[in-house]
Amino acid sequence: METFVRPNVGAGATTLAASWYTSPDVFASEQERIFGRAWLCVGREESLAQPGDFFTVERAGESLIVTRDATGRVHAFFNVCRHRGTRICEAASGRFAGSMQCPYHGWTYGLDGALKVARNMNDVPNFDRADYPLKEAAVELWEGFVLVNLDADATPFENAFAPLIGRFARWNIGALRTARTVTYDLACNWKLIFLNYSECYHCPLVHPQLDKLSPSDSGRNDLSDGPFLGGYSELRRPGTSLTTSGRSSRPPIGTVSGADLDRVYYYTLFPSFMLSTHPDYVMVHYLKPIAPDRTEIVCAWLFDPQTIAQPDFDPSDVVDFWDLTNRQDWHVTQLTQLGMRSRAYSPGPYSNAEGLLSAFDRHYLHVMEA
Repeated sequence: METFVRPNVGAGATTLAASWYTSPDVFASEQERIFGRAWLCVGREESLAQPGDFFTVERAGESLIVTRDATGRVHAFFNVCRHRGTRICEAASGRFAGSMQCPYHGWTYGLDGALKVARNMNDVPNFDRADYPLKEAAVELWEGFVLVNLDADATPFENAFAPLIGRFARWNIGALRTARTVTYDLACNWKLIFLNYSECYHCPLVHPQLDKLSPSDSGRNDLSDGPFLGGYSELRRPGTSLTTSGRSSRPPIGTVSGADLDRVYYYTLFPSFMLSTHPDYVMVHYLKPIAPDRTEIVCAWLFDPQTIAQPDFDPSDVVDFWDLTNRQDWHVTQLTQLGMRSRAYSPGPYSNAEGLLSAFDRHYLHVMEA
């Protein structure tokens, strides 16, 4: 049973030094220490509906081919031919017709990664195709999300994600489908996005349309330490929804009932995505750090497939509300990135409304300094 408490912060907690947000050396170290070792969310399983369906992703300097084989198993193959290292697949997504072929010399791999064809190699002494399958990253499926880990000695998923396993069962997120996505290119560090998401101290000033529907001081947290942080905020009036009209005619998703009908839950899942569950939809932000001062975000909105199938289904009231909210957030986070570059910047004190930010910093420094 979750226990929710008011946000709070310890005495003396301050923001981090500017170098953590601006230094190329710090960013390079993050790629190895964080993104090269953590479980990273790279998309939804619904993108791999049939054997051979695939999408490619780049994380921590590596390109991966995420695909489903003929038995239904999902793989994340390093996009590197075992012959001379050529990148095999250039497309962002598509469907393989039963195999993957390197464009350079035609080495061909099955959907399970096994080397099937190696031209002109039969007369090479001691060559055995079985010795040269595509190399794989670890893959796990959770709540319909596809997560990968580049580390050969990765912490088992069930251990790393233990605080979250089963937590979202009543929303039945795995059965939801993506109705709309919007991609944003931000001129700020990825951590500032996580920090901004974790507090509503800014909401009355930055998000008047959000504060009108959900009080900025109604937050309660149940995960306040470690890689996963968050809790809920209340809706001002029962039966409302975070949409442009403040209402929704859509039925609740999953088995959401009781108090959850009047709450929105917000969680940051270090280090690659942010998840918010609503009574009638789910919103996800997927983060991809590009540079110390640049981050790509894909925001996706998930709905019950039966709701999507209705002839009058239109998610614009949700998408437009959050697109406005997102852009308001992106504006202030980019202003913060600009301020971080100033010689006048020095760490400032966190307020009691920013307890999760201090918790994020603690976990981040623990990982970076381990």
